[in-house]
Amino acid sequence: MKPSRLMLVWLLILLACGIVSGTLRVLEFAVPANLAAINWGLLLALLVLAILDAVRLKRLPSPRLQRQISGSLALGRWSEVRLEVEHDFAQPLNIQIFDHVPDGLSFENLPLTVELQPGQHSRIDYRLRPLKRGHLRFEHCEISLPSPMGLWSDKRLLDLPDTTRVYPDFARLYEGQLLAVDNWLSQLGVRQKQRRGLGLEFHQLREFREGDSLRQIDWKATARQRTPIAREYQDERDQQIIFMLDCGRHMRSQDDELSHFDHALNACLLLSYVALRQGDAVGLSTFASEQPRYLAPVKGTSHLNTLLNSVYDLNSTQRSADYQAAATQLLVRQKRRALVVLVTNLRDEDDDELLSAVNRLSQQHQVLVASLREDVLDTLRQSPVQTLPEALTYCRTVDYLNARAELHERLNAHGVLVMDARPGELGPALVTEYLSWKRAGKL
Repeated sequence: MKPSRLMLVWLLILLACGIVSGTLRVLEFAVPANLAAINWGLLLALLVLAILDAVRLKRLPSPRLQRQISGSLALGRWSEVRLEVEHDFAQPLNIQIFDHVPDGLSFENLPLTVELQPGQHSRIDYRLRPLKRGHLRFEHCEISLPSPMGLWSDKRLLDLPDTTRVYPDFARLYEGQLLAVDNWLSQLGVRQKQRRGLGLEFHQLREFREGDSLRQIDWKATARQRTPIAREYQDERDQQIIFMLDCGRHMRSQDDELSHFDHALNACLLLSYVALRQGDAVGLSTFASEQPRYLAPVKGTSHLNTLLNSVYDLNSTQRSADYQAAATQLLVRQKRRALVVLVTNLRDEDDDELLSAVNRLSQQHQVLVASLREDVLDTLRQSPVQTLPEALTYCRTVDYLNARAELHERLNAHGVLVMDARPGELGPALVTEYLSWKRAGKL
């Protein structure tokens, strides 16, 4: 409990009166004899009122709060939190509420001021934005309760336990269901190449349309129906995609609010959503993590929820990536040929070990290496050079980028496709490459 602004103002007024009265007496000015008595009387009255007001404040019951928050939040997305306030006060009262938000969440509109009316419940809202994934727990909510006469303010800590989970940015995935798939992919920056040839899976027979190739005509069906009948094809299904996700120290780089690891997770989920909609099976294997996780490839759009629940609390570590061990584990678990998407941040020290691991995987699977590139590297390379420190920084940046390019060229020389992308561009780039391979019949 602490004094309110009203009480401090009264104390300052009485103190100022006492100082002025004493100063005038010292300077031998004529001062009414009862002025000091009045001042002391007012101070005593204020003290009595303050004591009575404090007692009444302590007897006031605390309001009852209830927090309404979604059980799952999306990383980096704003969401609303509602607080419902119930009380038994017989008079209107203004209170302040501050919700104790766990670390890893930014917030707006806190603290909140609400006017409580007798016999009415109040609802107030504020906004949260998660900055890290995982399981978060709310413990307390703090209220500032004014006394009946406004001389005191009492802060009370109310137990209000609640839990929520912060998932990768899956909201964008579900928004895509409201649009046609092609339009949605186009809005994300995904470019679909035209289908080449007919090396795809048969879908159905239909009437011949303008623009169809003569190779699509089914002559037997045409003879039976006595009208041109064409074969309709669709992208081949029942393929398998496995993400090998690096959880090591290379993925801890951060250019914005999200780390490279969070961008990699979002990209994997985006491609998983598209692949599952295409009828393919999606799996996951992590390495350099605290507890390596493995999900066997499974088909069906419902599998996306399983993926989300498996990776929402996954974090990067300080460990070095052991590509050889990760390749060995995957080869033991995955016997059927699949598209293996290795998501990492390639460095020059990874040269020999990574090349050996990828060569082993390529003997049984099709491998795509997706390497994240720091945004700051492009910024430094394009910055003007005017001083010696800037020149040294520029040279180091160019040397580092050249070493990365040489590693990519070595992998390309061994028939391994390498994708070098900025973190925010990785998701659309992966989907573009996947759809290109599907339409070209390479999967």
